[in-house]
Amino acid sequence: MLTIHTADEGGAVAVEGARVVGVGTPAEVLERFPGARVRSWPGVLGPSRIHEGPLPDAPSPRERVHAVLKTGATAVLAAHVDSPELRAAADRNGVEILVGPRPTAVVAGDRADLAVFDKAGTCIATVCAGRLLHRLR
Repeated sequence: MLTIHTADEGGAVAVEGARVVGVGTPAEVLERFPGARVRSWPGVLGPSRIHEGPLPDAPSPRERVHAVLKTGATAVLAAHVDSPELRAAADRNGVEILVGPRPTAVVAGDRADLAVFDKAGTCIATVCAGRLLHRLR
């Protein structure tokens, strides 16, 4: 399903499946993709983060991965994914496991990894490989 994500601050991103298919101002993206489902968020829309430290403590591997998603991150460093269960939980959610950090950007054709943050820096929403996996409100 084609979805356009917009935010109060920042542009708009059109997502189809796991990929970004368009980036621009809300007016440009809405005109280019008429009939798409639109999700409007309060805050700033941009690329998701990479969680570079140990994963947060939680009772289960699934909850540890979800705690990462709640920070706006859709990738973790392999050095901190220290068990097969944790790797499986990351894989099930589409969270990338990286050898090292890399720049993040929202680019047409790339994987749709987005995050929305409010003025205080709290993550409002995390889109991982095109799927909304965390929503605060």
